[in-house]
Amino acid sequence: QVQLVESGGGLVQPGGSLRLSCAASGSSFSISDYAVGWYRQAPGKQRELVARIFRGGSTNYADSVKGRFTISRDDAKRTVYLQMNSLKPEDAAVYYCNLVNYASAYWGQGTHVTVSS
Repeated sequence: QVQLVESGGGLVQPGGSLRLSCAASGSSFSISDYAVGWYRQAPGKQRELVARIFRGGSTNYADSVKGRFTISRDDAKRTVYLQMNSLKPEDAAVYYCNLVNYASAYWGQGTHVTVSS
């Protein structure tokens, strides 16, 4: 069974930075077989895609985070990262990691990000 565990969330002031991590575990499992995305869901809003990185390393980002967030992956460590800079109050949400390929999809439990002075 594949498990995803997000970490790195917390309280940060506007303009600050956080680095989220998503660690995958499971026997005979390699994240290199998956596209990986970070999603977020704020209270009362739908879950939205923030950033995604594909098997070949190409990426895409929500317009609202372009230039501020960077997604990366370390397949050897089975870990995906989201570097978030210049955080804004509207970035506050629960952030979720997602792995997906043609056969499977997995979600983590989420990590909370609060942006407030």
